[in-house]
Amino acid sequence: MTKLSIIVPVFNEEETVPIFYKALEEVHQDLLDYEFEYWFIDDGSSDHTIQAIKTLKEQTDSVHYVAFSRNFGKEAALYAGLQHATGDYVVVMDVDLQDPPALLPEMLEGVVSGEWDMVGTRRSTRAGEPPIRTFFSDMFYKLINKISDTHLVNGARDYRVMTRQVVDAILSMSEYNRFSKGIFSWVGFKQKYIAYENVERVAGTTSWSFWSLFKYSIEGIVAFSQAPLTAIAFLGVFSFIASIVGAIGIFIRAILVPNSAIGGWPSMVVIMLFMGGLQLLSLGVVGRYIAAIYLESKKRPIYIERESK
Repeated sequence: MTKLSIIVPVFNEEETVPIFYKALEEVHQDLLDYEFEYWFIDDGSSDHTIQAIKTLKEQTDSVHYVAFSRNFGKEAALYAGLQHATGDYVVVMDVDLQDPPALLPEMLEGVVSGEWDMVGTRRSTRAGEPPIRTFFSDMFYKLINKISDTHLVNGARDYRVMTRQVVDAILSMSEYNRFSKGIFSWVGFKQKYIAYENVERVAGTTSWSFWSLFKYSIEGIVAFSQAPLTAIAFLGVFSFIASIVGAIGIFIRAILVPNSAIGGWPSMVVIMLFMGGLQLLSLGVVGRYIAAIYLESKKRPIYIERESK
């Protein structure tokens, strides 16, 4: 029987775990030719999430789990799930059912047929989200697709079905600073995306704040684009040329009008503040890339496992 591994990262999701499992088992009734293997990755939850998973484990041998020693982030949880999955095909899903289980048969059919190596999903609408989050999300996709060679589908979710070949390719990228949406696209293969309207969480509250999403977007830009570094280089060249032109202008004025006083101290202060701010911004951007190199050079594990079963 063909095995399908279902990877589910969880963080403080004790309410949604049993609801998710029930919903997937209902879909399983339409996919009886497949053996389901569940891998719940507990990302250092502080509630009773692990107990909810263990309760399911006692009821069926198809449920497995990995519990982290602390919160390492969703990216680490995804990587851990891919490492532990043993199925012929692998699916990544969120436990809050914002990834509709009803799409799974269609996604699986597209991969099993051999027409596609990976079938993912994307949200066609963001109904129910704050408008400011929707705006910045759209701006992020437009920006990164302009400055990066790796194309990201707007509204793409982590929810996708992959062949074992694709999973092995992703696991070969063992970098510490991970941005899975970019990695999924970077590995290539034949990919297809199915659009669906936004679905509200079935229970609980999201752990993704605006600030955490902003930091995540910065990770994506640093991981898949060198455009900010190039922009800094152009700013440096522009500032140098502007200073040369300004110096020539002052020199010519001093020759033509020897006794004239050079005024404009307020404007000089503004220019100095502008250049100082520009330098600090440039140092910040360069520092962000150096920080990524620093973390990679430490060779720390992506996650630490407390227990698994």
